[in-house]
Amino acid sequence: MSFYTEKVAPYFPLWLQVFAGLVTGILVGVLLGADIGWVTPEASARVINWLALPGYFFLAMLKMIVVPLVLASVVAGIAEAGSIAAVRTVGLRVVGYFLVTTAIAVSIGSFWAHLIQPGSFMQKAYVETALGTANKPEGLVQGVGSLNDLPQRLVGILPANPFNAIAEGEVLQIVIFAAIIGVALLAMPKTKSKPLTDMAIAVQDAAMMVVGWVLKLAPLAVFGLMAKVAATIGVATIAGVGVYMGTVVLALLSMAAVHLLIFKVSTGRSVINFLARAREVHLLAFSTSSSSATMPVTLCVAEEKMKVPPSVARFTVPLGATINMDGTALYQAVATVFLAQIFGLEVGFGALATILIMAIGASIGTPGIPGVGIVVLASILLTLGIPPEGIALIIGVDRILDMCRTAINVNGDLVVANVMGRWFGNKKA
Repeated sequence: MSFYTEKVAPYFPLWLQVFAGLVTGILVGVLLGADIGWVTPEASARVINWLALPGYFFLAMLKMIVVPLVLASVVAGIAEAGSIAAVRTVGLRVVGYFLVTTAIAVSIGSFWAHLIQPGSFMQKAYVETALGTANKPEGLVQGVGSLNDLPQRLVGILPANPFNAIAEGEVLQIVIFAAIIGVALLAMPKTKSKPLTDMAIAVQDAAMMVVGWVLKLAPLAVFGLMAKVAATIGVATIAGVGVYMGTVVLALLSMAAVHLLIFKVSTGRSVINFLARAREVHLLAFSTSSSSATMPVTLCVAEEKMKVPPSVARFTVPLGATINMDGTALYQAVATVFLAQIFGLEVGFGALATILIMAIGASIGTPGIPGVGIVVLASILLTLGIPPEGIALIIGVDRILDMCRTAINVNGDLVVANVMGRWFGNKKA
């Protein structure tokens, strides 16, 4: 039974409606923003908040369905995998894949940042005076800082109280708990495991049905969210750090090309068809800036449109939405090098290795919600001895870059689902 509906109105596919909402939302946001000055800031804030209301409902409903969908999908996916050996093989390859692509992302971000030198377009003396960092000591501190917390963070992914993890929406802990239950069901006789497996499948199907209903609100939701972003950021703020933004976007496009190359080489399928089938996911990820909120739609597209075997999709997509953060890791590399250049500091191989380790470590247990990347960036800057006050230079445009890097994150989730589906499944798109 299909739960993904591409057309919600005749002749107007969902992706086209979402794209129209995105474009018109940006235009309306610019017209209502302070740069144009057609309305007072107070009136603009009131109108924008009401326009964004459908978007708030849209995000709330998706977040509402994430926990039951993840719990049921992982349990059902593993329980139907066939054998524990198959689950172990898939799990090791998926995690290994995530580590490799994250390392590639950090390398690409560092390459473009060193090549373009966006920090050289900012005047160091002016920036230090404005931020109050003129007396900060120079030179990178190659300490481990918050890396000392990594062992405890790794232990923390095991849910001491699964019900508490479910109540608080700790997605990675839920994935771990569900995976353990799924493996236990796989090890049990079919006569005993079948009732719980059937229940998990039923819950997953019901959650997919709700996602289909929520998708009908997507065009209006995207319109409101984009209007709010455009009105809040403003054209002048974006233009002020245009070279930095261009560097991040260019690096993200390079990472997207790597994803598509991996997809083509691993599956032999058409990249154009992949992009056409993934467009709703990309648009929703871009407009919501949340890989977790987009995850139900990502799972729908992977199973319904790309024909990834459920046993693979229901494991790789939820796990990817939690720890596969290629776009975020790349952004952190570019931002770190950019700020280091402004303050006249050097980012060598040791610093890049620190960025890589912290990007991977921070992704463990970090929710895929808007703005979380800037928090991780602050911890990286502190570890490397770069004045964290520099974040004030990029915070104004962080939301638009957050939207871009989230689209790359979910693109990576879809690619790994297809790659693993090709390796471990028999279905073709």
